[in-house]
Amino acid sequence: QDPKLRELLDAGNLGGRLENRMVTVVYGPDLVNISYLNLVAFQEDIAKEWSDEVFSLATNLLAQNMSRDAFLEKAYTKLKLQVTPEGRIPLKNIYRLFSADRKRVETALEACNLPSSRNDSIPQDDFTPDVYRVFLNNLCPRPEIDHIFSEFGAKSKPYLTVDQMMEFINFKQRDPRLNEILYPPLKQEQVQQLIEKYEPNSNLAKKGQISVEGFMRYLSGEENGVVPPEKLDLNEDMSQPLSHYFINSSHNTYLTAGQLAGNSSVEMYRQVLLSGCRCVELDCWKGRTAEEEPVITHGFTMTTEISFKEVIEAIAECAFKTSPFPILLSFENHVDSPKQQAKMAEYCRLIFGDALLMDPLEKYPLEPGVPLPSPMDLMYKILVKNKKKSHKSADGSAKKKLSEQASNTCSDTSSMFEPSSPGAGEAEIESDDDDDYDDDCKKSSMDEGTAGSEAMATEEMSNLVNYIQPVKFESFEVSKKRNKSFEMSSFVETKGLEQLTKSPVEFVEYNKMQLSRIYPKGTRVDSSNYMPQVFWNTGCQMVALNFQTVDLSMQINMGMYEYNGKSGYRLKPEFMRRPDKHFDPFTESIVDGIVANTLSVKIISGQFLSDKKVGTYVEVDMFGLPVDTRRKALKTKTSQGNAVNPVWEEETIVFKKVVLPSLACLRLAVYEEGGKFIGHRILPVSAIRPGYHYICLRNERNQPLTLPALFVYIEVKDYVPDTYADVIEALSNPIRYVNLMEQRAKQLAALTLEDEEEVKKEIDHGDAPSEANNEPRPTPAENGVNYTASLTPKPATQVVHSQPPPGSVKAPAKTEDLIQSVLT
Repeated sequence: QDPKLRELLDAGNLGGRLENRMVTVVYGPDLVNISYLNLVAFQEDIAKEWSDEVFSLATNLLAQNMSRDAFLEKAYTKLKLQVTPEGRIPLKNIYRLFSADRKRVETALEACNLPSSRNDSIPQDDFTPDVYRVFLNNLCPRPEIDHIFSEFGAKSKPYLTVDQMMEFINFKQRDPRLNEILYPPLKQEQVQQLIEKYEPNSNLAKKGQISVEGFMRYLSGEENGVVPPEKLDLNEDMSQPLSHYFINSSHNTYLTAGQLAGNSSVEMYRQVLLSGCRCVELDCWKGRTAEEEPVITHGFTMTTEISFKEVIEAIAECAFKTSPFPILLSFENHVDSPKQQAKMAEYCRLIFGDALLMDPLEKYPLEPGVPLPSPMDLMYKILVKNKKKSHKSADGSAKKKLSEQASNTCSDTSSMFEPSSPGAGEAEIESDDDDDYDDDCKKSSMDEGTAGSEAMATEEMSNLVNYIQPVKFESFEVSKKRNKSFEMSSFVETKGLEQLTKSPVEFVEYNKMQLSRIYPKGTRVDSSNYMPQVFWNTGCQMVALNFQTVDLSMQINMGMYEYNGKSGYRLKPEFMRRPDKHFDPFTESIVDGIVANTLSVKIISGQFLSDKKVGTYVEVDMFGLPVDTRRKALKTKTSQGNAVNPVWEEETIVFKKVVLPSLACLRLAVYEEGGKFIGHRILPVSAIRPGYHYICLRNERNQPLTLPALFVYIEVKDYVPDTYADVIEALSNPIRYVNLMEQRAKQLAALTLEDEEEVKKEIDHGDAPSEANNEPRPTPAENGVNYTASLTPKPATQVVHSQPPPGSVKAPAKTEDLIQSVLT
């Protein structure tokens, strides 16, 4: 707006309005503490190209989940770009990048025949990618990989053959939960291609051999990521009713700090939507300026006001930049002025345009028994959640009630936004949009004017509401009887927890048909968050969190919604959707039709964990159903002053039975010896690849850290109860089992003085069941893996044996009978 600045920026203008030639880059460590970089291009098309490309880089999920090798290459590129005017690389940049141990850096540079003084510089051509690798190998030696390499067949020779490498990939790195027909194990020619890609010695590669250097490169390469890249894509069915999805949701979106004081911000709506959120909240209040413009703020607190219109513009601008699926606007409407409510409705219609869903879809009328439309049906649509005007009341009576509300407010209107007691603030927050509060809160909210309950909806605002109509929750029985999918209720976390504890199965059933929204209790004035996992376990869709607070709860939320294309929608597990299945989130036993998993994790080592010379340790957590959750399941010992390449080789932590893998996540977190957080990674159990992997760490905001990583060994498989462990072992390796049986028979023969030939004959013929019908048939289950629980051993009385000859070895009992019958 400054004419002089405008004139300056217009210099060299080759056409186009200044506004269309400007690019603003917003960056920062979190959604609140952000900075702006403003750029001006000479032409509009150049500005558009830059904004599109920078945005695609910033939101590229594959770039955020790069291989270990790619992150190390990124560090190398940074060093190559930071050069002196003479085109040389200052060594101080290398010392700064790897600052944890200066002596190590010096020794590693000398090993590469490079100068090692901090004030020196080296020509770019001397610091080739190969020299960089040698430098890293000297800086961060990896004896644990040498050990793994020799363990897999390279004890006497300095390479693995193509067959040994194939065995390593198919038996150690492959997910046994996968269907072998859809995801076949690698063949020899495919392994040969990998060897040729990663083995630096071409002569070895041609002979089908891989050295320890090539093996290390494979382990840090793109084919060996801990999560398969297809899990990051939009890979879930998006054509189910809206109630069948978890929806990434924000509470009091406009706040940048606590609930009682601090700034409200329009920018928060942009940042929250760009981060993948699909449900934002707007607390609307009557504007008290001459223009009578509605505002958004947290009523009866010292938080600042922002323009309602500007918020709607920000939402329209960023609604579908990261996801095409519907946006849900959760209005908490305290505007007791018909004129200003009419303005709100008009802004929504004008600014959102065709994106605003004004009328129900033809296929999904607002009738009992009709399910909600799907995210696919509602692509690029914005839905409004606001109190719906009752059809019984006429226009006149509604306006009369609104004017009564207005006259009942304090005569000194400025006191409307004076700070009130924490109790009043709590009443206002907890009432949110369901009026579900006790008598004390009700009295308190009445004393505070409109804080306790929302204003009556006018005709204009009511017309914007269709599939998300908030109603006061009465009971699960009443909701089931009404059977209206378009009616939804909000629960403060304490009320939600109460319902979950009293009626867990009914809560899950309710969420199959209708939407529910959970929001933080009013006493969380510091904007802390509750644990969202608690409510995901019951199928609650909109589990709203304070996005401005990056605590553990928010980190788990970010871990959840990173997958399925970061679309903001995650399909609920099947039994939380099917009407014929009933699920108790407090179950401790295996759920019928769900294959439980066994997961084990071994923390082997870490690389470049800190830029300081400090001790480090790792903690492992599991979050999921109550039965699956284990906080601090493992804490490693602290490495002694080594953050460059600590080796722990800790005992393996085993999660024997993960009942619901599709809702469970594993968290690995690294800390300095004093407890300071370094980085972590949250991984969904259903997506984890077994084997030896690098876990590239993230910061609190879930942004990738370039250098810090953990090297781990993970085993994951379908859970087998101890009763059937022998059965599964025999089925997976029948030859070994038969040999074992023969060996045992020979050992027994020595004791009973039996002739070995007779014993062998006994093994071949004696224990086979005489009736083929007695063979149990395993039933197919998820992922094409036989569901082991179906292999139930028959009672001894039902198993028919052929009569053994006198003096023969006694037939094995129960489980061994079953194994023998399956094998023969």
